[in-house]
Amino acid sequence: MSEGAIVLFDGVCNFCSGAVRFIIARDPRARFRFAPLQSEVGRELLVRGGLAPDALETMVVVEGGRYWTNSDAALRIAGQLSGGWPLLAVLRWVPRALRDRVYRWIVDHRYGWFGKSETCAVPTPELRARFLERR
Repeated sequence: MSEGAIVLFDGVCNFCSGAVRFIIARDPRARFRFAPLQSEVGRELLVRGGLAPDALETMVVVEGGRYWTNSDAALRIAGQLSGGWPLLAVLRWVPRALRDRVYRWIVDHRYGWFGKSETCAVPTPELRARFLERR
């Protein structure tokens, strides 16, 4: 992995915020930085990558000028985490259409299952350096 990757996530989604905490706990070398999709930084990165700036239905990984979305983004992240998570790379053998269908199903139900916040979560002072500037 180069200098690091940026994970864009739905900042008001409780499931997505939990996923960010999960990533941070398994990223001891601090490879990943984060920004809510709703932030100016997040929207700018989406536009730069040719994605809709109001698209909140996918987590996005930006690294080295490349963009990964949907199940590709999740597998890209898992491949860089500590522990056994890189073993999920075998799921790349599953056709993307099928992986993305499962991913979309989870996305479509995430608010109902885990809820939604009115505002984006604010990182703790210890983690603030891992988050791109919020505007």
